[in-house]
Amino acid sequence: MSYLDKIKNTAIKEDAVILAIESSCDETAASVVKGGREVLSSVIISSMTEHIPFGGVVPEIASRAHTQAISIAVERAISDAKITLNDLDAIAVTYGAGLLGALLVGVAYAKSLAFSLGIPLVPVSHIRGHLSASYLCDKDLKPPFISILASGGHTAIIAVEDYYKYNILGQTLDDAVGEALDKVARVLGLKYPGGPHIEKLAKEGQNNVKLPPMLKGKKGYDFSYSGLKTAVINYVHTNEMAGREYSKADVAHSFQCSAIDVLVKNGVKAIEEYGYKTLTVGGGVGANGYLRDSLKKVCDKMGVKLVLPEKVYCTDNAAMIGAEGYLQYLKGNFADLELNAKASVKLD
Repeated sequence: MSYLDKIKNTAIKEDAVILAIESSCDETAASVVKGGREVLSSVIISSMTEHIPFGGVVPEIASRAHTQAISIAVERAISDAKITLNDLDAIAVTYGAGLLGALLVGVAYAKSLAFSLGIPLVPVSHIRGHLSASYLCDKDLKPPFISILASGGHTAIIAVEDYYKYNILGQTLDDAVGEALDKVARVLGLKYPGGPHIEKLAKEGQNNVKLPPMLKGKKGYDFSYSGLKTAVINYVHTNEMAGREYSKADVAHSFQCSAIDVLVKNGVKAIEEYGYKTLTVGGGVGANGYLRDSLKKVCDKMGVKLVLPEKVYCTDNAAMIGAEGYLQYLKGNFADLELNAKASVKLD
């Protein structure tokens, strides 16, 4: 009997126990999630320190690290959840978007394990995983709501109309906000990843470096971080070439305000236009303290419910893949053993 024959008549369980695997970048992660919202375990093994000397993630190093860590991460996730492999109802895995070689490690492992156990293999979009992270911290959260997606690869304002239907109101036309944070951090001499270091340095500075407004004169919800990033780089290089002193802390503070304030502005605008009562955040930049504080203030003032995932669920993790994987499992979205990794996937 083929694998597909084994799983095609799978009985869907409301309290399904799902093992999720995430390997899209430099974190090898595994998590056991029950019923889509209860995290029984969450393990993350990062190779970040190996990438720091290079100022960014080196795909070959990331792939090798995943190969070495994935069995350890899965075994630990199963052990921490106090279950056995035979207690699993499905396996969810990130198949895109991300580094192709890194994704292939997770996909290959998930396929072999699902086949050996004779349980469904559920393909999950990394992007949708970030949006579903909010379900982990608010077990009563239901669509519709507005979500701010802010990560190293994506920046968007999204109207989540139901569990499966997303309406992208606007997105970045070039660089993502997380990517811009990393590049500005590099020009300021800060270590990778840039976001946390920019945030820390910004606390020592003031918003007194004039930077260009984003998409001046244009309406809508789109973003453009390329010009903002270039303006910071030009400011730093111009001062350094002229031998003028300048405050790196002020640059970090001013850039952070320019990069983050527009996220808040567009998120609030979407709430007002659509009349939704809930705002969520997904993606690694969601861990930024300035963004979180700014959203709390404006949402409190507007009487809007704000759902902020714990910081550990903002950055790459497998628990969010389990949350989204559960939704896809309920829908019967199972993959066969031909599932392949994809460097890029569409949100919708």
